[in-house]
Amino acid sequence: MSTKRLGNAGERIAVEHLRAKGYTILHTNWRWGHKELDVVAQQGQTLVVVEVKTRQSDYWQEPHEAVRQRKQRHMVEAADAYVGRLEADLDVRFDIISIVWNHGRYAVEHIEDAFGPTLR
Repeated sequence: MSTKRLGNAGERIAVEHLRAKGYTILHTNWRWGHKELDVVAQQGQTLVVVEVKTRQSDYWQEPHEAVRQRKQRHMVEAADAYVGRLEADLDVRFDIISIVWNHGRYAVEHIEDAFGPTLR
């Protein structure tokens, strides 16, 4: 499976996972300049920004370990722009959904409140 197809499949699985947990999906692949938010959802009065990482193996590292400080900073900046356009008074939380796809099966790990909104 190509990297693009794998990523798209992972994002579909993540959206299904979030819906099953009662989240409302507001946007997928929301762009602000060159920055992208994979999934923007709402859970109660919390806006949840989700980065989805999908891999065919976790041999070298868990997928969520690929969300390093630079990516986190980009997510925070894009989320700030998103909230500014939404003009809503919501708390914001950053989650990561890791998906390991192996031989037609997948495992989902949802890490809630994976990191804080620091810009440094």
